[in-house]
Amino acid sequence: MAHPTDHATEENHGHAGIHHVTAIAGQARRNLDFYTRTLGLRLVKKTVNFDDPGTYHFYYGDERGRPGSILTFFPWEHAAPGRIGIGETIETVFRVPETSIADWTQRLVTLGVPHEAPERRFGETVLSLRDPDGTKLALAGVPGIEAEPAWTGGEVAPEMAIRGFHGVRLLVKDGAPTADVLTDVLGFAETAREGAVVRLASDAAVGGIVDLHVAGDFLPGRSGAGTVHHVAFRAADDAAQAAMVKKLAENHGLRTTGQKDRNYFRSVYFREPGGVLFEIATDAPGFAIDEAPEALGSALKLPPGLERRREAIEAVLPAVA
Repeated sequence: MAHPTDHATEENHGHAGIHHVTAIAGQARRNLDFYTRTLGLRLVKKTVNFDDPGTYHFYYGDERGRPGSILTFFPWEHAAPGRIGIGETIETVFRVPETSIADWTQRLVTLGVPHEAPERRFGETVLSLRDPDGTKLALAGVPGIEAEPAWTGGEVAPEMAIRGFHGVRLLVKDGAPTADVLTDVLGFAETAREGAVVRLASDAAVGGIVDLHVAGDFLPGRSGAGTVHHVAFRAADDAAQAAMVKKLAENHGLRTTGQKDRNYFRSVYFREPGGVLFEIATDAPGFAIDEAPEALGSALKLPPGLERRREAIEAVLPAVA
């Protein structure tokens, strides 16, 4: 299994992997503070939920907003808490330099962030934590990534900065049907097992891991603040996405939605057999389509169909400045 370490290699590689993860939050200001200040991610896009434009849609990521680095949120000010359960993404894991885990532990202690003691998983040191809404996150210490690019415009030291996603952990009743879709359609392959967890990996250096936690009969998840809405996987372009849609239908009997234009990528959605909502998102056109790279996240961006309603939309969005 190839694991390219430099972006030139990665970008020329026919890779698969995670494009982004989208979760639900409560207060917008609190969400913004935690991800940009506490975790040191870059706000790469500030827009609205295209289906509910009275709500923000925040995109956090690395300095360029590369696929595989993007965690997005719908912050609903009065969202009821969700419940972690079967058919959900139960943890989103970021990559950090292995040498920074002790510093991260100290940072979380100093800032009063709920966390657990570092533990070993699949030979790596992993630090689990929760955001203010209870969203489960983790930092995986990865050796040899210190030289990778990272956003350093925040309050986190460059040598500690997050280098995109490590992967996600899904809670499923039975791992096999989900694994079939991940391997046949999305470019992953099983690489290891540890207890009740099956690890699948792709050739993407960033966002290349899906861990399936097989739980048997357990409570189903309930959507709400602190839970993940969906996981998006990468397609290089529309043709690659269409081929994946075809394979889902022919080999797995799974139908996707029609393609939706999300301005920064084009998406189709489907529920995988374990109940988790998956998306397939194109890498193109990316986040620099309507803002210069150095200005990412600085202005409220609206899709053309909502631009004429800007004044009304801005009037109802909560203040975050």
